[in-house]
Amino acid sequence: MRYSILDPTGNITALVESQTNVHSQPKVAADIMAHHPEVEQVGFVSYPPNGDVCLRMAGGEFCGNATMSAAALHLMRNHPNLASATVFVEVSGARDSIEVRLTKTGELAYSAGVSMPRPLYVERRSLLYNDVEELVPVVFMEGISHVVIQATSCFWFLLAQRDDAELAVRHWCAELGVDGLGIMFVEQRDDSCVLTPLVYVPVGNTVFWENSCASGTSAVGMYLAHEAHSPIDVTCSEPGGRLRVTSNPATQETWLYGNVKLA
Repeated sequence: MRYSILDPTGNITALVESQTNVHSQPKVAADIMAHHPEVEQVGFVSYPPNGDVCLRMAGGEFCGNATMSAAALHLMRNHPNLASATVFVEVSGARDSIEVRLTKTGELAYSAGVSMPRPLYVERRSLLYNDVEELVPVVFMEGISHVVIQATSCFWFLLAQRDDAELAVRHWCAELGVDGLGIMFVEQRDDSCVLTPLVYVPVGNTVFWENSCASGTSAVGMYLAHEAHSPIDVTCSEPGGRLRVTSNPATQETWLYGNVKLA
């Protein structure tokens, strides 16, 4: 089994290059994560003749950091001397190919800009946990959706009570009927924020307090732009480092900026 481990802002990702049928992917992913406890997610990549990259996450979800990683691995494998390039990635959970712009920052490291999929819609939903009920913003996306919990929310206590948070994300995922769900705990500070991501993927039955979450960071940007009715540019400090997101509600264009390297 040929695989590589990459580090996109601390969200350690294993990418399998050996051909693996879809039914076997959750088991292979579980084996890799058992062997490498630092790995938070596993994807399966291939390189079709058209020059793009194909990526399927083990749970069939969408993952922005893994998309960034797959594009970087493609350059490492096939174009190691390129100083910069644009790579298109066909990824699970996204209808259209994802554009990834890479610039080499080291022998096996890149800075990256990722054109994120547009949200399906952003709306407030009534969610309940342990007799606490509140209308909270949810960013519905293809492949994965995200609940945005701000410091003023009644559910902010879940950040400190992590066992409860892990139960809540499972419950809310089923209630919302989505393929995967993140809870993004966000504390805003002017043009920046502190973000703590929790992500649940039902197919793989994985719940991770991730070091960073690209799709969740993008969802926060989409929500803030939606509320402001104007473009936003915000940098999120996450456990593994910083991710920057720009989002324009008029065009629904969102870009996610980060770094990725071979771990």
